[in-house]
Amino acid sequence: MILVVCALLPELRYLSERTGVTILEAGVGPVEAAIATANALGRHHYAAVVNAGIAGAFRGSARIGDAVLVADETLADFGLEGGASLALPGDAGLIERADADAGLLANCAALEAAGLRLARGLTVAQVTATDATAARLRARYGCDVESMEGFSVLRAAAVANVPAIEVRGISNYVGDRASSEWDFANGARATARALESVLDRIA
Repeated sequence: MILVVCALLPELRYLSERTGVTILEAGVGPVEAAIATANALGRHHYAAVVNAGIAGAFRGSARIGDAVLVADETLADFGLEGGASLALPGDAGLIERADADAGLLANCAALEAAGLRLARGLTVAQVTATDATAARLRARYGCDVESMEGFSVLRAAAVANVPAIEVRGISNYVGDRASSEWDFANGARATARALESVLDRIA
């Protein structure tokens, strides 16, 4: 059984029903995504987790209507403001990065030749709405796409020792909302096309 986690079901409105796939609507944002994913993995055994949904692309990384496989996710603005190292007692460290499962990525390698390229993801708690913030985030993290759940789902799966991967359809450009070219339907269609291809290779 494969668990597909989305923030909201309309993001997967174009996905066909499949045997052996459970769809979980986790809610919007990193906290809701972490709680829902961890809860689902604690209740049932799944062979793999796929986080799927729409995302914004940093300009030059992808176009609206494209889809990407996210190889790794970073939790934005976590820790000490400005990005400096945060000293914690007992040599404790902050976990701000989660990687997609290497085996699942290898299974999907052929999809790169078909145009579903790898990208780096950034998980935020609020949608970026200015070009200045977009530039700051891009410069600091070197990311390609922005979502609000990716890190949380990948991290929850890693803690549960379940392989996970992330698929994102591009619905907008990150930055000023007036010029973001928001297109939910186009992003959702791209998500469904890519997710169908991924499920064909990992289910």
